[in-house]
Amino acid sequence: MHTQEIRRQFLKYFKDQGHAVIASSPVVPHDDPTLLFINAGMNQFKDLFLGKGVRDYTRATSSQKCIRVGGKHNDLENVGHTSRHLTFFEMLGNFSFGDYFKAEAIKFAWEISTNIYGLDPQRIWPTVYLDDDEAFELWTKYVPAERITRFGEKENFWAMGDTGPCGPCSELLYDRGPKYGSATKPTEDSFGERYLEFWNLVFMQYNRSPAGTFEPLPKPSIDTGAGLERVVSLKMGVESLFETDLLRALIAEVEKVSGKVYDASHSDAAAFRVIADHLRCLSFAIADGVQPSNVDRGYVLRKVLRRAVRYGRQLGMEDPFLAKIFPRLLSEMGSDYRELQTARSRIEEIMTVEEEAFIRTLKRGGNILNQIVEKSQKSSKMISGDDAFKLKDTYGLPIDEILLLAKDADLSVDEMRYQELELLAKERSRSVHKTTHQLASESLFANFAEEGKESAFVGYTEVSTTGKVIAIVVNNDLKDELRSGEEGMIVLDRTPFYAEMGGQIGDSGFLRGANRLFSVANTLSPYKGVIAHVGKLENGNIAIGDSLEAAIDLERRQKIANNHTATHLLHWALHHILGEHIKQAGSIVDPQRLRFDFSHHKAVSQEELNQIEDLVNAKIRENILVDTYEISYDDAQKQTDIKQFFGEKYGSKVRVIDIDKVSRELCGGTHTSRSGNIGFFKIAKESSIAAGIRRIEAVTGTEAERLARESDQQLDQLAASLKTQAPKLFERVGKLLEENKNLQQELKEAKKGKLGALVSGLVEQAEIVHGKALIAAQVDLDGDGLRSCADDLGAKLKSGIFVLASAAAPDRCQLIVRVSDDLAAQGISALELIKPIAAIVGGSGGGKANGAQAGGKLPGKIPEAIAKAKELLRAAVRKDEG
Repeated sequence: MHTQEIRRQFLKYFKDQGHAVIASSPVVPHDDPTLLFINAGMNQFKDLFLGKGVRDYTRATSSQKCIRVGGKHNDLENVGHTSRHLTFFEMLGNFSFGDYFKAEAIKFAWEISTNIYGLDPQRIWPTVYLDDDEAFELWTKYVPAERITRFGEKENFWAMGDTGPCGPCSELLYDRGPKYGSATKPTEDSFGERYLEFWNLVFMQYNRSPAGTFEPLPKPSIDTGAGLERVVSLKMGVESLFETDLLRALIAEVEKVSGKVYDASHSDAAAFRVIADHLRCLSFAIADGVQPSNVDRGYVLRKVLRRAVRYGRQLGMEDPFLAKIFPRLLSEMGSDYRELQTARSRIEEIMTVEEEAFIRTLKRGGNILNQIVEKSQKSSKMISGDDAFKLKDTYGLPIDEILLLAKDADLSVDEMRYQELELLAKERSRSVHKTTHQLASESLFANFAEEGKESAFVGYTEVSTTGKVIAIVVNNDLKDELRSGEEGMIVLDRTPFYAEMGGQIGDSGFLRGANRLFSVANTLSPYKGVIAHVGKLENGNIAIGDSLEAAIDLERRQKIANNHTATHLLHWALHHILGEHIKQAGSIVDPQRLRFDFSHHKAVSQEELNQIEDLVNAKIRENILVDTYEISYDDAQKQTDIKQFFGEKYGSKVRVIDIDKVSRELCGGTHTSRSGNIGFFKIAKESSIAAGIRRIEAVTGTEAERLARESDQQLDQLAASLKTQAPKLFERVGKLLEENKNLQQELKEAKKGKLGALVSGLVEQAEIVHGKALIAAQVDLDGDGLRSCADDLGAKLKSGIFVLASAAAPDRCQLIVRVSDDLAAQGISALELIKPIAAIVGGSGGGKANGAQAGGKLPGKIPEAIAKAKELLRAAVRKDEG
């Protein structure tokens, strides 16, 4: 029984116990700015544990993809050097949301451990919280009391945060035997080597207040987590997680690619383990839409990839290698995680591109490092923190690589200063997390579901209906009445108004009654099952229990529906043209336009955009049927051609939007009945919004016609201004560009001639002192011209010194001082000469002995500076002669 079978048997067991099998959410948290990556199975159920959501199930099970690297849970530096640390792992879990509690959770854990996995019941040691007598007694049904260990808060109490849901834990430890230590019970095994934890049951039964007091939760819940790799290691009886079937298979592929043999006791064993683990982390993160970059999650992912590359070099792999190992991961996990299959080309391309870039960085950074090493060896014998950070931040050379190379050169590194700079950089790049402002607090509607006061949405088939007022909100308070002129929210027991959700904007329209009119500006869903009409009461009063006619703005709804269906066709076209790796990363659908964000690692070319437009418009012209129907979520998961968005919270029944079997997606939004209603589709803009995330903005129908007409008008106006016709614009612009190129060349030649004459004139006017040419002059040149003049003048002077000055602007000027090599060798320094001159024009300078430059703020004082320069030049030459 190996990894794949253990994962499937876990899910099947709990499905048989009435649990909904929920697909793993992506490793990128869905709308949770508190997390860098998903790091536990409970993350996707957080809203349920906090009492902020309602689902169609009260018990669930999952095998969750997790990444622990960065933040509170950072195992990166340990990975490869221990038997148990991983950056990527799977967390098996079963969850109860106010359904069952301790007795059932303990029973399930015991049955699956012993009956399903066949672990020796004599070697299972449960632990409980110090004063959790209830859990202790429940465990005595399965194991002797002497095998149940009580631990304190650190080991056996869990909390979601400083306040909120919390409760005692019960861990399952497995005695691996005397081979792993002489401890005879868990309290003696401080490192947990012999008594290995493989499952944690959290009994969520309290709410901790800001004052630190514990109040019983009205609906105690269960959150469990069993590390899949740990369970497999116990089942296989191996010492290390890296000896389990899946990770060992990846190590075998590293052996094949590197030509080296893996020996767990050898010094290079860590390199094999690092690569096997990091490949999984990288592949799943990229598949779920993350791309290596310099900020946030992308920064962490780049760090992981570069660590893998460095360890690969220890095995002699100097060229990109991760994409060569990936197919083995695909064969091992692709059948259970199809996102690896659909994103294969993207994963392989991104890893290879990143590896190539880092290899170039290592070579370039290595050269810079050599210069820094030479400088440090001559001075303090320490690489400064600023230099170390420059190597890391500018050239991407990791600090541990710098430390190793410094050690080889018998140097130390100022790590304290480096860490200060690292902290400052992270603070600068920390993202501003999204906050959501709601017109009404969720807590206002928390009891609605229990009281049966939900809103029935009838807007798929009806555009107007009669509904009864069941709630009124004014200034975030529930009221019994809304008076004329007041703004607020009205909730009806049934409504055709679609609430803003899934990227689709909410409906607008009117609620009407006898002498009462409420204009609806937007529709929101502040709580699951609640549809709130936001707007203003134009006249009359409205009270709880009143019946109102609810009528949507039909023309606006039709435009939204057209754009939503066009969004689905765009998604289908992107898959067809760019590849199956495309994942939706957000969307906006309103009456004027549609916006679609998706994961893709490079800009979409104009040719690809044209092909996407052509595909969508072809389907529009076919006027195909847009069908909608409901199926069970389990059936939807089995149909691989139905797109569903990981991270969305689906119920037991899901709605499918089926556009002639071409595009099939799970979607709760409103859509047009036939594709021909869309009319015309045109892409307005394609852009990047984040590393690895692209955005397409498009318009349809009359908006698309307007955009096309505006483009035509712009072309006609441009053609008229160039005195030609639109079809001949390309030819006309080509001629103008050629003319411009010729004129630029003529101007360049003219400037060159003018500069040559200027340089010759300066040489002729040079003052000769003791056989040395001295020049100090103001010239009418810009910054580039000044530098070119200095270069040409330096080439003409065999032995001498010159100072050139120019006024760059009314409040800026520039100075250049050059000393010929023979005079610089005799001790005359351009740097020393420029300092007093620069001071006159309100500036300061820098440079070397044979050349220095400066900027100033007082161009009006250039004549004074030139006079001072002549005086200094004469003195310098006479001093040298003396």
